Amino acid sequence: MCGLILVAGPAPVEFPRALAALAARGPDARTILAHGAATFGHARLAVIDPAGGAQPMQSADGRYALAYNGEIYNYRALREELRAAGRSFATASDTEVLLAGYEHWGEGVLGRLDGMFAFALHDRYTGSVLLARDRLGIKPLFWAERGGRLWAASTLAPFFALEDFPQRLDPEGLRDYLAFQAPLSPRTLLAGVQSLPPACALRWEPGGGARLLRWWEPPLPAAGAASTAQLVEEFDELLGAAVAEELVADVPVGAFLSGGVDSSLLVHYMARAGIRPLTVFSVRFAEAGYDESQAARAVAERYRAQHLLVEAPAIDAGMLSAALADLDQPLADPAYVPTWALARLARAHVTVALSGDGADELFAGYGRFARPARDHPDSGLKRFARRLLRAGLLPGSLTRRALAGRELLLYRRVQLGDYPRSRKDLRRFLDPQLAAACRPERTLELWRALAERYGDYGRGALMRADLWTYLSENCLVKTDRASMAHGLEVRVPYLATRVLERVLRLPASAHFEGDLGKAILRALAQRHLPRAVWDRPKHGFSVPLRAKLAGPWREWAAALLADAPRLAPWLDARRLAALARAAARGRGEVRLLYTFLVLLQWLRTHPLSP
Repeated sequence: MCGLILVAGPAPVEFPRALAALAARGPDARTILAHGAATFGHARLAVIDPAGGAQPMQSADGRYALAYNGEIYNYRALREELRAAGRSFATASDTEVLLAGYEHWGEGVLGRLDGMFAFALHDRYTGSVLLARDRLGIKPLFWAERGGRLWAASTLAPFFALEDFPQRLDPEGLRDYLAFQAPLSPRTLLAGVQSLPPACALRWEPGGGARLLRWWEPPLPAAGAASTAQLVEEFDELLGAAVAEELVADVPVGAFLSGGVDSSLLVHYMARAGIRPLTVFSVRFAEAGYDESQAARAVAERYRAQHLLVEAPAIDAGMLSAALADLDQPLADPAYVPTWALARLARAHVTVALSGDGADELFAGYGRFARPARDHPDSGLKRFARRLLRAGLLPGSLTRRALAGRELLLYRRVQLGDYPRSRKDLRRFLDPQLAAACRPERTLELWRALAERYGDYGRGALMRADLWTYLSENCLVKTDRASMAHGLEVRVPYLATRVLERVLRLPASAHFEGDLGKAILRALAQRHLPRAVWDRPKHGFSVPLRAKLAGPWREWAAALLADAPRLAPWLDARRLAALARAAARGRGEVRLLYTFLVLLQWLRTHPLSP
C-alpha cells in the first residue's frame, strides 16, 4: 500500500514537496525516478516482499516503469501463468507481476487482476502513460492535463503543492459534495483535477491527449437463482476463500470489528484460516443507540482474539480536527472520525487490517433498497401539486409530498439539490452566481443514470447505483483516508473479485425475505456467530452528532461558523448560523450543519477562490 505521483513532461522544482504530501501513505520509503520524459514519485508501505518490492519498478529492458498503490491477491497464480509463458522474476512482489502482466497482456491484464489497485505506467519508447483504477475504486487516483503535461497522484493533496494548479473551486464538485456529503468521480473540489472513476483506465499520448475507457462493467443478474440454503453454502466457501487469500502478507494482520454481522463474519473466517494471534479493534460508544461493543466482545471471546478498544467519548475537538486535517477532500460522513481513531489504534499493533466495507451494498443491507420506485406511485393530485410548485403557487416545503416514484427516491438521496424554495434547495446557502455555476439541475446525475441503467429504480438497480457512488466515493474513501493517514493498509474481502462477480449475478430477490435484506449474510451469521451479533436491530457505524456538537465539539463549530465569511464568502453565513441555532435547540438538520462545518474546516487548510 503506497502513494504515487507522476508527471509526464518536465518535473517542476516543487515535485519533492508534492511527493511529501503522500508521506503518511508510505512511511517505509520515499523514492523519485526519472524515466525518459516522465518522473515518478513513490511513498511505500512495505507489505509484500519488503526487501524486493521497491518502487517505482522498471521492466528488465527499461522500457516500462510502474508505480502502484494496492495489493494483487492472485499475484502468485498470475506469476505461475507468466512463468509458463517464459517470463522470469527477480522478486517475490506483486508489483513485478503487474509489470510483467502488462508486458505480456497489455491492457488485458486489468481484467485478470483480483485486488485493489491504482497505478501509473509509463512507456519510455512512446512516451505514453496508462492510468488504471480497480473495479469499485477501493484505491484512489487523481489526474490532470495542463501545459502539455499529464499529472497523476494517489490523492488530491499533491496538487495543492504544485504551482501549475491555481487554487480554484470546482462548482460542480461543490454541488456533489453538498448533495452527497462527498465529491463524486470524476469531479473534485479543485478545478482542473479529476478523479479517475472506478473500473476505468486512461491512456495518454504526448500531443494526443487523454482517452478514457471503462475496462469492467458489473455483470447483469442471471435469470432465476439458487435457493437461499444453496446460496448460503456457496457464499460460505466464497467468503472463506476470499478472506484466506487476503490474509497474505509479510507483516502482522488484524481486523476492524464493529460487532455487526459483516465484520464479525470476517473474524470468523480469519479464525477458520488459522490466523494466530488474532487481534481485533473496536469503538465503544457511551450512547446505547450507537454502541455495539458488547456484541464485538462476544465475537472476540468466541475466537479468543485480543480485543482492543477506542473509547468514543475521548474523541474530542482536537482529535476531530486532526482527523479532518488528513482529508484531501472534504468528507462529511461522521463515521470517518471514529474510523480514523480506530486506524490509529490498529497501526500500533498491525500493518494490515480487514474491514467489512461493501457488504451492505452487495448484499442489500440498507433499508432504502427495499422500497423501489414502484412502491411510491404517482397520482393526479401529486401531478397537479408539482405544476403549482413549478409556478411558485405552492410553498417549497410541500416538495416532498408532491413527488413520486424515481423523483421521490432521488429527493431522499440528496442532501441539497435542485428543489427551489424547499429545505433541500442548494440555492439557499450559496451566492447566486456560484449557485448557477453549480448547475443544480445535474445533481446526482451519475446516481440517476445508474439507477435507470440497471433496472429503472428497482431493488437491484438501487443497490447497483450505490456501487459507484456511495460505496466508492464515501465508504471506501472514508476507510482509505482514515487508514492511510496512519500508514495502515485496510483490505475489504467482500469486494474480492470472486465474491463480486458471483453476487452481482444474483437477482435482487435472492437478498430479501419480504422487506428484510441481507438474507444470505444473516443466515451465515446465524450459523457461525454468537446470538448477540445477529439477534438485534441493525446499527450504523457513526457518532452521535447532535450530542457531540452540543458538547465537546461545540467550541470548534462556533469558531468555524464565526470564520465562515472569511473562509467562504460565497456561503450565506446567516443561514448557516440559523442552521446551528436550530441544531442547538435539538431541531433542524444536524447532518447538513456538519457537512458545512467539515467544508469550512477543509477550506482553512485548502483556501479556494470560486
